Amino acid sequence: MADRTSDPTRLLIVYYSRSGSVERLAGAAAEAAREAGAEVRMRRPREVVDAAAMAKVEGWTEGAARQNALYAAPSHDDAEWADAILFGTPCYFGAMATELKNFVDQLGPQWKRGALAGKVGGAFATASWPHGGSEVVTLALYAPMAHLGMVILPTGYTDPAMLEAGSPYGASAIVGAENRPPRTEDLDAARHQGRRMVAIAGALIAAGEMPSRRKAAAVAG
Repeated sequence: MADRTSDPTRLLIVYYSRSGSVERLAGAAAEAAREAGAEVRMRRPREVVDAAAMAKVEGWTEGAARQNALYAAPSHDDAEWADAILFGTPCYFGAMATELKNFVDQLGPQWKRGALAGKVGGAFATASWPHGGSEVVTLALYAPMAHLGMVILPTGYTDPAMLEAGSPYGASAIVGAENRPPRTEDLDAARHQGRRMVAIAGALIAAGEMPSRRKAAAVAG
């Protein structure tokens, strides 16, 4: 059985954000996960367009520079290190950000080896409008998790916070055309999601049901 003090649950949060709204949800989830005893890595995929394209969107260049200085780009090593992976994205035309999809699409080697099988997976999103697609994009992220063999963990209505914000599929925020910050209720939903990811991943580790941890234990033994 894993000692969660000396060998804490490991949560990877891979998020993409332009304005900082998704970043704030990611930060809330990370904060709650650390308070629950987890080791957390926050990672931000890099832009896939050139500087000229970014300059056409107000604040994009500056926001990317600030966030990239704080968070490294996600790597295959990060994904294999984690016991749980939480993906965060804005909703663009009902789909996840290209930058996040670019990272997910590069997990082919991990899929082929089953390296992410059994890890806990979750997702959260922001949208400009109440019917802007935040639930659609969260559910869309379930598909690659299934292909990777991950244990998909919805938030459900497992905490009072989920009755005030988010959806049963994952935390979310409606930020408007002006990209206003998430509400306190939105952040509470993200915190619950972070804690829930850690709790379920930790339970799987303790039960010997986290394949990557079993392999590590076998090598160590």
